[in-house]
Amino acid sequence: MRKSLSLLAAAAVLSTAGIAQAATYQIDPTHTNVIWEQLHFGTSTNRGSWAKKSGTVQFDRAAKTGKVELTLDMTSVTTGVAPFDAHLKGDDFFAADKFPTATFVSDKFVFNGDKVSEVQGKLTMRGQTHPVTLKAVRFNCFDHPMLKREVCGGDFESTIKRSQWGVNWGLTMGVADDTKLTIQVEAIKQ
Repeated sequence: MRKSLSLLAAAAVLSTAGIAQAATYQIDPTHTNVIWEQLHFGTSTNRGSWAKKSGTVQFDRAAKTGKVELTLDMTSVTTGVAPFDAHLKGDDFFAADKFPTATFVSDKFVFNGDKVSEVQGKLTMRGQTHPVTLKAVRFNCFDHPMLKREVCGGDFESTIKRSQWGVNWGLTMGVADDTKLTIQVEAIKQ
């Protein structure tokens, strides 16, 4: 009898252990922007973004874990200046014909209390992969009043050296290597 009760208790613990699982969230491209900023010859700041992006987030608040996969369509880079966009898509910068996507993949979320404070992952661009840490400026989840589903998101920032990915054009002329990334993201629970 005691052995049966022990087995029953173990089965109950194992069955409830699977309840607290990571939920999957689909990135909402209409509320997600990836913006880059770079000092231009020490005078002004060039800015651009990508019009097409997609991805998923897995998030488990209780376990304080998460995963993210974000894909950028490099052919959709936009600055508002068509000739500059064409230059960015070319071999001097993103080589979008050879490398049409860039991806950020992470399975390391760092928490401060109940809030995500940073996401550590790897950025693959131009066929090269290097670590990138996105610092959370803010992070929150809420029940969306129109979608009737939970939405999680925030603002994240990082500064990378573009030369790590072979984006070297203009470095000797005064175009900065340091490139700030600002990521506004919202993802809808599936």
